[in-house]
Amino acid sequence: MTNKSKRGFASMDPERQREIASKGGRAAHAKGTAHEWSRDEARVAGRKGGEVVSRDRAHMAAIGREGGEARGRSSARARQRNFSDRESTMQVSREGMPGQSGGSDRNADRGDSRDEATR
Repeated sequence: MTNKSKRGFASMDPERQREIASKGGRAAHAKGTAHEWSRDEARVAGRKGGEVVSRDRAHMAAIGREGGEARGRSSARARQRNFSDRESTMQVSREGMPGQSGGSDRNADRGDSRDEATR
Protein backbone atom coordinates (compact mmCIF):
# COMPACT_ATOMS: atom_id res chain seq x y z
CA MET A 1 0.00 0.00 0.00
CA THR A 2 1.39 3.42 -0.93
CA ASN A 3 1.88 6.15 1.59
CA LYS A 4 -0.10 9.16 0.35
CA SER A 5 -0.13 12.51 2.04
CA LYS A 6 -3.34 14.42 2.74
CA ARG A 7 -2.12 17.63 1.14
CA GLY A 8 -2.80 19.50 -2.06
CA PHE A 9 -5.61 20.04 -4.53
CA ALA A 10 -6.60 16.37 -4.83
CA SER A 11 -7.16 16.02 -1.10
CA MET A 12 -9.67 18.89 -1.00
CA ASP A 13 -13.38 18.24 -1.00
CA PRO A 14 -14.95 18.37 -4.51
CA GLU A 15 -16.86 21.58 -3.79
CA ARG A 16 -13.66 23.45 -2.90
CA GLN A 17 -11.92 22.06 -6.01
CA ARG A 18 -14.77 23.32 -8.20
CA GLU A 19 -14.61 26.73 -6.59
CA ILE A 20 -10.88 27.09 -7.27
CA ALA A 21 -11.15 25.74 -10.83
CA SER A 22 -14.02 28.13 -11.53
CA LYS A 23 -11.89 31.09 -10.43
CA GLY A 24 -9.14 29.94 -12.79
CA GLY A 25 -11.57 29.69 -15.70
CA ARG A 26 -12.98 33.16 -15.07
CA ALA A 27 -9.48 34.61 -14.84
CA ALA A 28 -8.45 33.00 -18.15
CA HIS A 29 -11.55 34.38 -19.90
CA ALA A 30 -10.91 37.84 -18.46
CA LYS A 31 -7.29 37.70 -19.60
CA GLY A 32 -8.28 36.44 -23.06
CA THR A 33 -6.25 33.24 -22.94
CA ALA A 34 -9.15 30.81 -22.37
CA HIS A 35 -9.88 28.25 -25.05
CA GLU A 36 -13.15 28.83 -26.89
CA TRP A 37 -14.44 25.99 -29.03
CA SER A 38 -15.28 26.70 -32.65
CA ARG A 39 -18.10 24.76 -34.28
CA ASP A 40 -15.62 22.62 -36.21
CA GLU A 41 -13.52 21.83 -33.14
CA ALA A 42 -16.60 20.87 -31.17
CA ARG A 43 -17.86 18.66 -34.01
CA VAL A 44 -14.53 16.81 -34.26
CA ALA A 45 -14.29 16.37 -30.48
CA GLY A 46 -17.84 15.05 -30.31
CA ARG A 47 -17.17 12.58 -33.09
CA LYS A 48 -14.03 11.31 -31.32
CA GLY A 49 -15.92 10.90 -28.07
CA GLY A 50 -18.70 9.02 -29.82
CA GLU A 51 -16.24 6.68 -31.48
CA VAL A 52 -14.57 5.90 -28.17
CA VAL A 53 -17.85 5.24 -26.40
CA SER A 54 -19.21 3.09 -29.21
CA ARG A 55 -16.23 0.72 -28.96
CA ASP A 56 -17.63 -0.53 -25.65
CA ARG A 57 -20.12 -3.09 -26.97
CA ALA A 58 -21.56 -3.87 -23.54
CA HIS A 59 -22.27 -0.19 -22.92
CA MET A 60 -23.91 0.25 -26.32
CA ALA A 61 -26.05 -2.86 -25.76
CA ALA A 62 -27.12 -1.56 -22.36
CA ILE A 63 -28.15 1.88 -23.61
CA GLY A 64 -29.91 0.34 -26.61
CA ARG A 65 -31.83 -1.99 -24.35
CA GLU A 66 -32.83 0.92 -22.08
CA GLY A 67 -34.04 2.88 -25.08
CA GLY A 68 -36.04 -0.07 -26.36
CA GLU A 69 -37.60 -0.66 -22.96
CA ALA A 70 -38.49 3.02 -22.60
CA ARG A 71 -40.03 3.05 -26.05
CA GLY A 72 -41.97 -0.12 -25.24
CA ARG A 73 -43.24 1.35 -21.98
CA SER A 74 -44.28 4.57 -23.69
CA SER A 75 -46.13 2.79 -26.50
CA ALA A 76 -47.77 0.44 -24.00
CA ARG A 77 -48.99 3.44 -22.02
CA ALA A 78 -50.33 5.02 -25.23
CA ARG A 79 -52.10 1.79 -26.18
CA GLN A 80 -53.58 1.52 -22.70
CA ARG A 81 -54.68 5.15 -22.83
CA ASN A 82 -56.28 4.67 -26.25
CA PHE A 83 -57.96 1.45 -25.16
CA SER A 84 -59.41 2.99 -22.01
CA ASP A 85 -60.65 6.01 -24.01
CA ARG A 86 -62.48 3.74 -26.45
CA GLU A 87 -63.72 1.52 -23.68
CA SER A 88 -65.30 4.37 -21.76
CA THR A 89 -67.11 5.90 -24.75
CA MET A 90 -68.43 2.81 -26.53
CA GLN A 91 -70.80 0.20 -25.16
CA VAL A 92 -70.99 -3.03 -27.17
CA SER A 93 -73.59 -5.69 -26.56
CA ARG A 94 -74.71 -8.67 -28.62
CA GLU A 95 -78.20 -8.55 -27.16
CA GLY A 96 -80.57 -6.45 -29.20
CA MET A 97 -78.45 -6.51 -32.37
CA PRO A 98 -80.37 -7.77 -35.41
CA GLY A 99 -79.40 -11.27 -36.55
CA GLN A 100 -77.35 -12.03 -33.42
CA SER A 101 -80.02 -13.42 -31.05
CA GLY A 102 -79.10 -17.02 -30.36
CA GLY A 103 -76.94 -18.13 -33.24
CA SER A 104 -79.52 -20.45 -34.87
CA ASP A 105 -80.61 -17.85 -37.45
CA ARG A 106 -77.07 -16.70 -38.33
CA ASN A 107 -77.09 -18.38 -41.72
CA ALA A 108 -80.58 -17.06 -42.50
CA ASP A 109 -79.26 -13.48 -42.39
CA ARG A 110 -76.64 -14.39 -44.98
CA GLY A 111 -79.19 -15.94 -47.33
CA ASP A 112 -77.40 -19.28 -47.34
CA SER A 113 -79.16 -21.65 -49.79
CA ARG A 114 -78.56 -24.70 -47.58
CA ASP A 115 -80.81 -23.20 -44.91
CA GLU A 116 -83.52 -22.48 -47.48
CA ALA A 117 -83.73 -26.17 -48.38
CA THR A 118 -84.06 -27.32 -44.76
CA ARG A 119 -86.83 -24.84 -43.82
